[in-house]
Amino acid sequence: MSPVRKTAGQKAAATRKRNTAKHRAAAEKAALTRRHRAAGKKAAATRKHRAAGRKAATTRTRRGAARKAAATRARKKEEAAPTQPAQVQEPPAPEPPVQATPETSIPE
Repeated sequence: MSPVRKTAGQKAAATRKRNTAKHRAAAEKAALTRRHRAAGKKAAATRKHRAAGRKAATTRTRRGAARKAAATRARKKEEAAPTQPAQVQEPPAPEPPVQATPETSIPE
């Protein structure tokens, strides 16, 4: 690479750097001016509120996911637990028919 081209490259870089600095300074000034005006204040507040909304939505999503995971864990734990064998209830034995004797009367 010839020294002439190298210098040209450095010059271009220096110019870019200067222009960027000017642009940045102007942007900061403009931002400051905007924040001082009512419309700028409103815009800043809107940005803040939107950011807060986004944060809240993220929190909701995270908590919902955690809750769902906990429910799933509990369900799996319940399924994995050995179940007690079901106790089968036997029907009561039918009463023997009552025979009428002189001592007992037939219930009505």
